[in-house]
Amino acid sequence: MNVRDALEADADALASIADSPTDVMRNLVHDRTVRVAEDGSNDPNADVADSQYSGSDPEDLLGFISFDAREDTVHVTQLDGTCEACKRLLAEPVRFAERESMAVEVLSAQNADSIETAAEDLGFERRGRGPRFNGSPTVRFRLEP
Repeated sequence: MNVRDALEADADALASIADSPTDVMRNLVHDRTVRVAEDGSNDPNADVADSQYSGSDPEDLLGFISFDAREDTVHVTQLDGTCEACKRLLAEPVRFAERESMAVEVLSAQNADSIETAAEDLGFERRGRGPRFNGSPTVRFRLEP
């Protein structure tokens, strides 16, 4: 599995994973730090100049994460993908937060097993309910510095 910065060309693939409009995902790539996990069978040394313009295949992406830092906390704004991809991707903002002595907070839809498992495996503590999104309840996870 390779983890890399998301490109605008990944918007269609991200939209497929997140069940969200492509334009929303394109804006996400511009507005937040977004990383993607892709199938490790791709050659990391291959010339990728065309990938910025030709788009990525949803079949190649195993998941994605978006996050931003405000005040003393890194907020994970979206996380989706396979269980292993979620764990690997969630480690990205955790490393950043550790270097900056910041906490990390993740909101997960209830019963989003891959996200909850990744958070718990990385040492996050369940902090009760989070806000409702589109009428659906969320669970708040937090990792202190």
